[in-house]
Amino acid sequence: MRIRTLAVGLLVGGLTMTTLTACGKEGTPTTPGSGDQSGSSAAALPTYPVATGVDLQGSPVFAKMKAAGALTVGAKDDQPGLGQKDPTTGKFGGFDIEIAKLVSAGLGFDPEKITFRTVDSGAREQTIANGDVNYYVGTYSITDKRKALVSFAGPYFIAGQDLLVRKDDTSITGKDTLKGKKVCSVTGSTPIQKVRQENLTEPGNIVEFQKYSQCVEKLLSKDVDAVTTDDAILKGYAAQDPDNLKVVGQTFSTEKYGIGLNKDDKVLRDKVNEILQKALDDGTWQKIYDATLGKSGSAAKKPTLEKY
Repeated sequence: MRIRTLAVGLLVGGLTMTTLTACGKEGTPTTPGSGDQSGSSAAALPTYPVATGVDLQGSPVFAKMKAAGALTVGAKDDQPGLGQKDPTTGKFGGFDIEIAKLVSAGLGFDPEKITFRTVDSGAREQTIANGDVNYYVGTYSITDKRKALVSFAGPYFIAGQDLLVRKDDTSITGKDTLKGKKVCSVTGSTPIQKVRQENLTEPGNIVEFQKYSQCVEKLLSKDVDAVTTDDAILKGYAAQDPDNLKVVGQTFSTEKYGIGLNKDDKVLRDKVNEILQKALDDGTWQKIYDATLGKSGSAAKKPTLEKY
């Protein structure tokens, strides 16, 4: 019963990590820097000056944004330290959310006018292609297969696939110890594809859900033995519940997080890359990281943009 209670607490976002990240209410993010400041060394989020005079001729997506006077951004809502929505307040917070706000300001739109739309992994490409979101920021790994359907600015972060297990489990120490174990991840994600491709466990032991939080709940209730995805995501969950969860082994992939954009809108892609590069150069990226994902214990690795 105690384990299930902990799982519920984790899923509703009532634990510490949710308050560590600055939050933005769906449609009305709060002012940067409003996150938890407990402790004298707590990092504050930077502010994002809204650019003026931005005019991206030849970008149909930007024209749509300008006509609407506001942005709709796709995001995740269940990833501590990255993209998480508090179900009580409706506020979003985390590294990805702040990157989305940074880009919004750089494009000339007030971040407080963003409407964040939760989009699960399996629906990302179609949602972007349909124009249901102006761009997508949510642990979206850049792959050649995806680049055939959408385009990417970035990467704005580099992660690696890892494993989350129960704290008292000593049988799983890395990917080579997964045989016979039930492994959970999100449908349509690159981590679950890698588990299949490398035959890390038997097909019948692969469990898929729409959200990582569902996998974590099953891990805590002992219905699965491990959750696999990027280390940044897993360390966020472990930081929320260190008495019951831990990350094990070495990362066994390289995941380059990109901002998902319309496939044919090179003008917008180039501008978003320009905004990201400036943030990397002037220290804004580091400040965002330190105030959000950095609190999970995941080491920072400043990325190099891959423009095309």
